[in-house]
Amino acid sequence: MPATMSDPAMCTRSWSISEDSLRRYVYFASESCIQELLAASDQNRVDNGDTWKVLALDNGVEISKCRSGSFHTFRSRWLLRSVSPQQFITVANAIDAAKQWDPDLVEAKYIKDLSDNLSIIRLKFGDSSKPLFKNREFIVYERRETMDDGTLVVAVASLPKEIAAGLHPKRNNSIRGLLLQSGWVVEKLEDDSCMVTYVVQLDPAGWLPRCFVNRLNTKLVMIIGNLKKLAQACPINDTI
Repeated sequence: MPATMSDPAMCTRSWSISEDSLRRYVYFASESCIQELLAASDQNRVDNGDTWKVLALDNGVEISKCRSGSFHTFRSRWLLRSVSPQQFITVANAIDAAKQWDPDLVEAKYIKDLSDNLSIIRLKFGDSSKPLFKNREFIVYERRETMDDGTLVVAVASLPKEIAAGLHPKRNNSIRGLLLQSGWVVEKLEDDSCMVTYVVQLDPAGWLPRCFVNRLNTKLVMIIGNLKKLAQACPINDTI
C-alpha cells in the first residue's frame, strides 16, 4: 500500500505500484531521457538556450559541460576507430559503466526486467568508494533502443525515490543518490568505427559541496576510455 500522510514512516515512504504501471512510467521517463541524449550528441543542433562549453581535449576525448539546474550536465565524445557500435554497446550498460566509475562497487544486480530492452537495476558502492559513491546506492532504469538510422542509445537514470523504495527498501546505513540522467549514443561510421557520446548528471545526495560534485563529475565521463578497452576485447561474433 502507498504511504499516507498519517504514516509514521514518512521519511522512508514508498509507493507500491503494479508492474504494468511501472512499465508505463519508466517507458515515458526513458523516452524523454533518450531525446535529451540524442540532442546532446547532435553536433549540428542549434542549442535552444543550452550551451555546451568545451572543458578539455584529453587523448582524443572531448569533454564539455552544460548548466542544468543545480548540477552541471557533463558530456564526453570520442571517435572510436575499429570498434563497431555492436561491440561498444555490449559493454555500455549501467553495470559495466558503474564498474568503471568505481572498483569498490559491491553489488550490481537486475531487480526486474520490464521488457526485452527495459530493466530496473540496483547499484551499491562500499565504504572505501570515491566520495561521490561512498556508501551509496542507486536504483536506476536502463533502456536500450536502436533508432531508425541505426544509432544505438542506452538511457540510464534513477527512479523517483518513492518508487525506488517500493521496489527495494533503503538500508539504514546507505545513502540513496540520484542519477538524474545518463547514457550513451553510439553512431555508426565507416570502416567499423563509431562516434560515442556519453552524458551524465549526478546528484550523489548527502552532504557534498556542489562545486566538488561538479568537479568529480568531469572524471565520470572519462570512463569511455576504459569501456573502449572492454569493447575491443569483445569478439564481434558475441555481439550479434
